[in-house]
Amino acid sequence: MKRCAPWTRTRELLRGLMAKFNGRMVGEIGDGTLTAFHSAIDAVNCAREVQASLQDQPELQVRIGIHLGDVVFSNNTVLGDGVNVASRIHALAPPGGICVSANVHDEIRNKPGTRFKDLGEQRFKNVSRPIRVYQIVASDLIAPAAQASGGRRPTAIIAGAGAVILAALVFLLMQSKSPVPASPPTQTASVAKHTISSLAVLPLDNYSGDPNQNYFADGLTDELTTDLATISQLRVISRGSVMQFKGAHRPPTPEIAKLLNVDAVVEGSVMRSGDKVRVTAQLIDARADKHLWAKSYERNSRDVLAMQDDIALAIAHEINVELTPGEQARLSGAPVVNPEAHDAYLKGRYFISRPSDENVKKSIAQFEEAVRLDPDFAPSYSGLSDAYVWAGLNEGFLTSTEAMVKARETAVKAVQLDDKSADAHTSLAVFKAFYEFDWTGCEREFHRALALNPNYAFAHDQFGLALALQGRLDEAVAEGERAAELDPLSPQILTDATFAPAWQGHYQAAMELANKAAELDPGFFFSQFARGWVNIAAGKADAAIPDLQTADSTESPSWVAGWLAYAYAASGDRAKATAIIEELNRKSLHGYVPPSNLALAYLGMGDRVRAMDYLERAYSAHAQWLCWIKMDRVFDPLRKEPRFIALLKKVGLDK
Repeated sequence: MKRCAPWTRTRELLRGLMAKFNGRMVGEIGDGTLTAFHSAIDAVNCAREVQASLQDQPELQVRIGIHLGDVVFSNNTVLGDGVNVASRIHALAPPGGICVSANVHDEIRNKPGTRFKDLGEQRFKNVSRPIRVYQIVASDLIAPAAQASGGRRPTAIIAGAGAVILAALVFLLMQSKSPVPASPPTQTASVAKHTISSLAVLPLDNYSGDPNQNYFADGLTDELTTDLATISQLRVISRGSVMQFKGAHRPPTPEIAKLLNVDAVVEGSVMRSGDKVRVTAQLIDARADKHLWAKSYERNSRDVLAMQDDIALAIAHEINVELTPGEQARLSGAPVVNPEAHDAYLKGRYFISRPSDENVKKSIAQFEEAVRLDPDFAPSYSGLSDAYVWAGLNEGFLTSTEAMVKARETAVKAVQLDDKSADAHTSLAVFKAFYEFDWTGCEREFHRALALNPNYAFAHDQFGLALALQGRLDEAVAEGERAAELDPLSPQILTDATFAPAWQGHYQAAMELANKAAELDPGFFFSQFARGWVNIAAGKADAAIPDLQTADSTESPSWVAGWLAYAYAASGDRAKATAIIEELNRKSLHGYVPPSNLALAYLGMGDRVRAMDYLERAYSAHAQWLCWIKMDRVFDPLRKEPRFIALLKKVGLDK
């Protein structure tokens, strides 16, 4: 589309001002420009002069956003979080206005002739933390000539930092003095595609003629979802929710779209024959149930990851999604894979999606086989770390101590092999939280993972849980809500989201989440456990017993029985609590009973000394349940005990 006259004039105006204010135009985004400066004052003065220069052009108005942050210049463009934040801030400015982030405001607030309107903290898409935003008061937009350049000195900022402007141009057509050329029919269609900002990849059908290949179709569904999820402009529903619609009897597409709250869905099929893999994908406007695009891809199985990247890029192009340079690079550099190793990896992910002891054991075997076949394939190490963490929590066939060593090695290896893998950084974050109690380190890794894949529901889910365990409950609720938005039909995510509101005292809200999880998958022990746990948190041990009994009667780990023993003892039935302890002793691995289970039982009985003894043993055994001791009310009787206070300090939860 040919640029209209107002844009051309404004672009030339901006280019003329760059030299004056030490700026550099590094790109154009739609009807906007991306410009980098050496200092915040240069950026603001340039923005003010731009707005002053356009006051006699009522046919054209500009919104400007300015942020000071880390940036990296690469291949004639600028990358980094600063670009993302600036691109969000500009939308808050009125036409003809300027908005700045808090760090820009702090740099220039003492400069004469500038006043600000505080717009408060704002949450932006794909920005993990709230950003306080200020608007420069309209009467102060015209900078005095004396401020333009004289007496300036660069702001003292860290190496590689810069202020970034994103100016989005808004054409006021009714007053246009220069006619805007009409869009051709193809352009009109592409504008409509801009309304697609969310989608779901429905389970790809297995057309291989072999039901034993279902795991392969599911795995490709998961990997295509992951590819699309790395695109920051899209909200992509995670695997846990879309798998609800697997099979021939899925609801009509508009109904699925409503349940998942998405604009579009990707449907398709997988056929594998020998060394060839064929994937047919189609994009459907879910609300209108209207076909938008379809294409078939056939590759050698060694190139299956590159094929999925190609599909993701084609979909992004079809809906006019603007890819960042980093996203473009991630979707263009898929490695060749060992087909047998990739196959084992997909089987491992298939088993761990429902983490009973038996399935976790199977997933570990498959991931280990994948590593043996291809020692350089990072996803296999990430999968192994996740499986070992689950095994260490359950302590059914591995003790927590045994699992800890393996979980650390594989998480670190995954990051070493692929530092740009959101899965790898999430695995390392989870390990740091639940094994090392390194709350600062885990937060750093979660932020890195979500920068790489802002749609990674599991990362939001686990980050929310880690925040809740530290007592950062408002942040935890926000992360839990984001995870549920990305994976709304996942019982595990809904279950994890119960902890923060319950610890806030919002027991009804927590129970609603647990009930929804149980409705989605009545046979999943975690959902039944959650309902019992919420009642314990609310001080209703009697009411917790039926749900905990149900959870304990399914294929569940021993810690469910530990909580049931607590509920029995706390409600006065010491005999049943003691019977559970004896049963745990009979069923345990080599006579080993996880000490955290026994600590729960004795807490219910009111035996604080023995409960404290077992908690200290749990710490020595690297039990993950130690993370709960700060927030969970079952530990309230121990809060004044010196040994308990010392234990809180050991796990970094004393503040």
